Amino acid sequence: MKRAYQFASLTAIWLWMFGFGLAMFAQEQTKDLGGEKQNSHLSLTGAGVGDGKLTAAKPGEADGRRNPLLGGEHRPLYRLRPSDVAEVTFTVAPEFNQTLTVQPDGYVMLKDVGPVEAQGLTMPEFAETVQEAYRGYLHDPEAAVVLKDFERPYFVVGGQVGKPGKYELRSDTTVAEAVQIAGGFTSEAKHSRVVLFRRVNDDLMETRVLDLKKMLKQSSLKEDAHLRPGDLVFVPQNTISKIARFMSKPSISMYMNSTQF
Repeated sequence: MKRAYQFASLTAIWLWMFGFGLAMFAQEQTKDLGGEKQNSHLSLTGAGVGDGKLTAAKPGEADGRRNPLLGGEHRPLYRLRPSDVAEVTFTVAPEFNQTLTVQPDGYVMLKDVGPVEAQGLTMPEFAETVQEAYRGYLHDPEAAVVLKDFERPYFVVGGQVGKPGKYELRSDTTVAEAVQIAGGFTSEAKHSRVVLFRRVNDDLMETRVLDLKKMLKQSSLKEDAHLRPGDLVFVPQNTISKIARFMSKPSISMYMNSTQF
């Protein structure tokens, strides 16, 4: 009887431990499934995991990357240039409202303050600059800045065309169309060697030579280049023997003023 009692006790303890182990295993599985479900939800919404809080992704972006279906390519904010005109208005101090023109040196003249650099600033940055400049005159100044006038996108056509000059780039325009806008080729134009100059930075230009004669003869403009703001199209008088892919602005002036054109 004593042995039977001991055997029954050991069996009961073993069964209890086995049941407890099963319960713990089931609990861990439930936690794992819940974690996987939560992670799956986060990856679909684009939210991030940090201190346990969910941070919603910005519209048009997922994990810091722009969604091309919602936002397309990121375009930088416009930055002020010389001759741009901005209107500044103050919420509680209309006597300081003013219209400012960016000078050739990049500065504007603020009323009662003096010169403040504006060139290269975005409109939000310029608004902060104006507010900071008036902190010595106004308590917690609030200024709104609006761009009233600016230099329109343009392209330049030079050389052997009917009306060389600077033209507004109002819509998608190709080199062949630019030549037509500028009056077409003259009788001395070498339209098999039309040069497109495109600015890389303030000192460097990229070049591309186009055979418009061949394109027009074959009635195929697939290789025609689309202009960007600031592009220069040059139609020479004679064949250009050699031209580097990248040129400095002084070198371009030398080419355009050369007697070979």
